[in-house]
Amino acid sequence: MRDYDELISFLGEWGPFQRLIFFLLSASIVPNGFNGMSAVFLAGAPEHRCRVPPSANLSREWLNASIPREVQGGREGPSRCRRYRLESLAHFSALGLQPGRDVDLSQLEQEKCLDGWEYSRELYLSTIVTEWNLVCDDDWKAPLTASLFFVGVLVGSFISGQLSDKFGRKKVLFATMGVQTGFSFLQVFSTSWEMFSVLFVIVGMGQISNYVAAFVLGTEILGKTVRIIFCTLGVCIFYAIGYMLLPLFAYFIRDWRMLLLALTLPGLLCIPLWWFVPESPRWLISQGRVQEAEIIIRKAAKTNGITAPDVIFDPMELQEMTSQKQQTHTILDLVRTKNIRFVTIMSVIIWMIISVGYFGLSLDTPNLHGDAYVNCFLSAVIEVPAYIIAWVLLRNLPRRYSMAAALFLGGCVLLFIQLVPPHLHILSIILVMLGKFGITSSFSMVYVYTAELYPTVVRNMGVGASSMASRLGSILSPYFVYLGAYDRFLPYILMGSLTVLTGILTLFLPESYGTPLPDTIEQMLRVKGLKYRHTSKSTRVSKDEEESPVILKSTAF
Repeated sequence: MRDYDELISFLGEWGPFQRLIFFLLSASIVPNGFNGMSAVFLAGAPEHRCRVPPSANLSREWLNASIPREVQGGREGPSRCRRYRLESLAHFSALGLQPGRDVDLSQLEQEKCLDGWEYSRELYLSTIVTEWNLVCDDDWKAPLTASLFFVGVLVGSFISGQLSDKFGRKKVLFATMGVQTGFSFLQVFSTSWEMFSVLFVIVGMGQISNYVAAFVLGTEILGKTVRIIFCTLGVCIFYAIGYMLLPLFAYFIRDWRMLLLALTLPGLLCIPLWWFVPESPRWLISQGRVQEAEIIIRKAAKTNGITAPDVIFDPMELQEMTSQKQQTHTILDLVRTKNIRFVTIMSVIIWMIISVGYFGLSLDTPNLHGDAYVNCFLSAVIEVPAYIIAWVLLRNLPRRYSMAAALFLGGCVLLFIQLVPPHLHILSIILVMLGKFGITSSFSMVYVYTAELYPTVVRNMGVGASSMASRLGSILSPYFVYLGAYDRFLPYILMGSLTVLTGILTLFLPESYGTPLPDTIEQMLRVKGLKYRHTSKSTRVSKDEEESPVILKSTAF
């Protein structure tokens, strides 16, 4: 019996049809890049201090001294959340006393910002933080906003696969693009933080759903060779391109509503793709719609200038292909034996911490020294060589050592940041970008590595459970950044330490490079350090299964 790839092999690997699908589906990922990280600027917190109303009737000297001084992030500056009691200051001002000379400021009573805040407009004209005063007692709402977006991503990860399996890859791709674009547009008119956050959850659901749908559609339409490049380079690099566009938009548009509108409108450019991107022939065949699948393949052959055979899909072969599909395993099989239990536990920990590091460093760019827009752009640019290096390492070197080396690089340089002298800001930024490089490379590699460790019978469930852990990590990541308000180095110390520990943990995983994929749980490679009874099983791997590590990379980001 021939498999699907053999049935359509007459199309070739890289004809005009494949090139069109490759670039159109990759291009559809670009909006995900700038929407996924938009909270960096939409929820940016500018410098702020308590507002002193003109009705306070303070002299210029007392007005300048009305805000206490405090140390923030190793630097002294005006307090962001406290002011001296205005009634006392007005009394001293009326008496003609001078602050510091006649009155000891350290002995004065302080109060909260009862009249609101004054925000610096140097970096942003407005953000959701300045719009709804998400500072001081409400400063927890800003990181929660980003976390809620990732909650939407988590929910979307659950439903996107089921929707595309039921309604088709193409319909779900464009429907969820519409959800992402439509609800982003509604966010522009948000009247409260609560409304903005609820809509952000729905945007997150649409964002991951169209990402997964485009990924699966590409892997099912493209041939084996091109499929690998599409999964490891095409989608990821176009995502990074979208990420690079974010600071460019934000630099020229400093108002959050106008910025969000500008980030939403490019989604409309994806509408014409409906007439160029076909449905997945594989999915059509699985639904019994063989004639529609054959029409798509014949159009592809015509585009490539190839004459299609008279019979493309033989009914007997299709019946045999579909009859072999069966699933008798459950999620409990991921912890059934000691070996797979350790693989599952370690995979969950590794994925979660890598996700914390990746999204934590991405969201932290405004807090770095220097220009926030340049730093965000550098954080996006560094992903391109990270993906390329990951691809090269996956093709040529052992998984375990490659991933551990990337994690050690990312973790160690983050730990070194606290040792950099305060005046060497550029060195600190370079170390952060190196850390982002290492963690991004490991994020790209961990999909393939995890898929190779799990056997065919539970591979989808194994990668799915690990991907869920990464979503939980992304939900936690804004609060790692939030800790920087208490200590500038604390986020880097935590992320660096956890990343190094994850690198050590990776070394205990078995090496899958150059070994056949396991079919059953008994054939899995063994975790280092565990004792087993000796078993001898024959290993059988089909061509389709050799492709599965790449196909299963569909839940990235």
